[in-house]
Amino acid sequence: MPLFFKGRNTGPRVIWEARGLAAMYSLALFTCVVALSHWALAAKVCPRPPEVLFATIDVNKSVYEVGEQIEYTCRPGFIPNNGQRKYSCLPTGKWPLNTLLCLPKRCPSPGPLPHGKIDFIDLHYQSSISFSCEPGYNLVGTRTSQCMADGKWSGTFPQCQPVTCAPPSLPEFGVLSYRHLKPGNISKFLDTITFECVPPLALIGNETATCMANGNWSTIPECKVVTCPTPTGIENGFIEFAVRRTYHYNESVSFGCQSSYVLDGPKHSRCEKTGNWSTKPTCKGPCKIPVKKAVVLYNGEKKRVQNDLKEGIQHGETISFFCKNKEKSCAYTVAVPCVDGNLTLPACFKERGFFSTLVKKDPSEMKPCEDQA
Repeated sequence: MPLFFKGRNTGPRVIWEARGLAAMYSLALFTCVVALSHWALAAKVCPRPPEVLFATIDVNKSVYEVGEQIEYTCRPGFIPNNGQRKYSCLPTGKWPLNTLLCLPKRCPSPGPLPHGKIDFIDLHYQSSISFSCEPGYNLVGTRTSQCMADGKWSGTFPQCQPVTCAPPSLPEFGVLSYRHLKPGNISKFLDTITFECVPPLALIGNETATCMANGNWSTIPECKVVTCPTPTGIENGFIEFAVRRTYHYNESVSFGCQSSYVLDGPKHSRCEKTGNWSTKPTCKGPCKIPVKKAVVLYNGEKKRVQNDLKEGIQHGETISFFCKNKEKSCAYTVAVPCVDGNLTLPACFKERGFFSTLVKKDPSEMKPCEDQA
């Protein structure tokens, strides 16, 4: 657009000044356009993308062009969650919101260790577990294992093997021997053996020994000579074939009782490790039935005391007396045992006199009470 100046001085000088001013305006306008263009271009790049813990970027630069794509990769031992792995530089010069997480891999549960235990805090990558055994068992193998980048445990898991015991030391002369209670010659933790002495020696101490957690046996017994004096007899009895001499450990004698007496207890008495005889039996006496006349039950049959049981009954035997139930007019029986010469009549039993036998019916001939409804 031409410039017009009013006034007197409108010559060439004025025209030149006007042209110079227009050029300055044009230069200023160009400068602004260039600056705006550089600003627009500068806004269309992205800075270094945000870091993701335990991850790397395939293209690692300080500046990225709009539309340029990157990809995150989790480091060995870590796996991505469901977040996005690839991102593109936006026209705004910013990166999209990062949703990726790299989580440590998890190793499988190590499972039980027979006769031992496994200690751990967690089972993730780079975590460690330690192994130990119960008393009486030795750990064979590594004591620790680490969760590796491939999600597997390092090395081979150990085993807990039982402690073994060497054969026990035995005394000289071979008077003591032992035998295994389980097949095989190797004794393991909690295995037992049984000791024996050469007769007539007595085994003093425990007859068995156990393989303990420290690899030693429990106490070992001894073999000693033990004798018992000549045994004494028993009242109302005798010793069968006794010889007046000293008896050795485990030798025995037999006892018997006089006629009508009953042997109560073991028939044999044995010379024990203590040098004493084991329990001897006793002879228990018979019982006289303390009535003159009565009908009783003996071995399931009715017997008359005055005829069939004059000598009484032996210790341990039982007879039943008949008693009368007056209200129901029936009879019932009460059993009474013979205890070493003592027999007590039941309170319900009434011994009948001569007159009562003529006018009253004997309870043994009455109908049993259990037969009456």
